[in-house]
Amino acid sequence: MRGEPERPIGTHTRKRITISDVSDALGLTKSTVSRALNDYPDISDSTRLRVRRMAENMGYRPLSHAQAIKTGLTKSLGLVIQLADHDSHRPFLAEFLAGLSQGASAQGWTLTIAASDSPAHTIETMQTMIGDRKVDGFILPRAQVDDERVAFLRAAGVPFVLFGRSPDPTGCAWFDVLGEDAMRDAVAHLAGLGHRHIGFINGGARYTYSRLRHEGFLAAMEGAGLSFDASLMCDEAVTIQAGKDAGHRILMAKTPPTAIICAVDMAALGVYRAAADLGVAIGTDLSVISYDGIPEGAYATPQLSTFAVDFTESGKRLSTLLIRRIRGEAPEDLRETVRPVFLNRGSAGPPAKSSRQLAQTIARHTK
Repeated sequence: MRGEPERPIGTHTRKRITISDVSDALGLTKSTVSRALNDYPDISDSTRLRVRRMAENMGYRPLSHAQAIKTGLTKSLGLVIQLADHDSHRPFLAEFLAGLSQGASAQGWTLTIAASDSPAHTIETMQTMIGDRKVDGFILPRAQVDDERVAFLRAAGVPFVLFGRSPDPTGCAWFDVLGEDAMRDAVAHLAGLGHRHIGFINGGARYTYSRLRHEGFLAAMEGAGLSFDASLMCDEAVTIQAGKDAGHRILMAKTPPTAIICAVDMAALGVYRAAADLGVAIGTDLSVISYDGIPEGAYATPQLSTFAVDFTESGKRLSTLLIRRIRGEAPEDLRETVRPVFLNRGSAGPPAKSSRQLAQTIARHTK
């Protein structure tokens, strides 16, 4: 019998749901529906929610290429991971990337990731991503004192958001965790336990967090009425080995500290090794407080007291801020900071020995 050609069993055609279908179902104009789906600020939260629910229930999906032509946006956020950064391979990078992805996908955006092995390669990679129209803006982790990425993106007129702060805030949006407040709180906590000689091991000087944490430490020492000794302070310790070397130098001082504050946890774990070499017990002979909240700190003996950062939530906030920046909000209105959470664990306690007694313990052990 002749007629229409047979279709294979299990196949069918389905009409693609358009924005017109969604607007008809809601009794709203196409313009209102479009603006609601794209989070324009002139659309109320209730209308935006109604539109999103109806679009989801009807199975509406915008055509990405058509949307890019119409809006000029690819709806993709860019991230260039700098492999030279000291934390580029740390476990919390996975949490950070998960937060960025979640924050982007919650608004129908994607995350495009690339890697570079030098600052110059980072700029080249950004140029390529912009030229190929792969991204609409960039998230910049580990803000730097003299940041070539910021200078390049400012000149190119490309939106960006810093994870950290910039000494020159011109055109900068950011999300940051208040590391300087953590250093102040660490000094106050140790002073409250009875410590009077406190050392400080900072991170990489090219990062803005180092400057801020250094300033926070000094301000807190002054506020607590404590003097600081330059021989009890070290910089550029971002690895376990560097922390161990810095710990050795500080503990071998004529008047060693009874407590050390570290700007990053990896350096603090190095101090643990230095203390073991010198016969110093962490948590009694020497208190240690650090910053980051990396998983390894919980497995140290004793557990490392540290200020923890929620890297997943940080990633979500950065994605949200960058999308708002791309949509035209002023960078001055897109600056957020939060405080880290203190994990008060076993590495910080009242001093069991004075600095003189600690020096004697070390001298006996190293004979």
